[in-house]
Amino acid sequence: MAGAVQVRDQGMAVVRILGIDPGLRRCGWGVIDVEGSRLSFVAAGTVLPPETGELAQRLKALHHGLSEVIATYQPDEAAVEETFVNMNPASTLKLGQARGVALLVPAMAGLSVGEYSANLVKKTVVGVGHADKKQIRMMIDVLLPKAKVTSDDAADALAVAITHGQHRGIRGLERRGV
Repeated sequence: MAGAVQVRDQGMAVVRILGIDPGLRRCGWGVIDVEGSRLSFVAAGTVLPPETGELAQRLKALHHGLSEVIATYQPDEAAVEETFVNMNPASTLKLGQARGVALLVPAMAGLSVGEYSANLVKKTVVGVGHADKKQIRMMIDVLLPKAKVTSDDAADALAVAITHGQHRGIRGLERRGV
């Protein structure tokens, strides 16, 4: 089940967000706390399913890894990066299956799950929609100075979490038709 939203002494809610950068070979994840406009690093890492073997077993390993992250860090909400269409249809299909697991695991834990395009994530974190991985990592260091990021996938996942933290209020209004 989802973690309870914490309230600090000032009465401001702290929301814990899990960002996921889906992938079948490397699935990045990042957890941040959002209190008003303040962002705090909690944890980040990469789920590494086996690179060979049956697809079902690789997806199962991805499911298990993300389930462990949710059990350990108890996020309140989650966000997943949308998949772009690849030149190779088979690769796109496999990435879509990994993305399905990335959407399913937090949903089964009772979390609301936001979805964001790669361009929106880059624009939110870097300021331009076509930023490269080096620019994203640099901005993660600026926005989350205590972050210990060991891979581009984890940095991308933190960027997804930050994007959700910045856009979650807008998404709530859109769902209510305001």
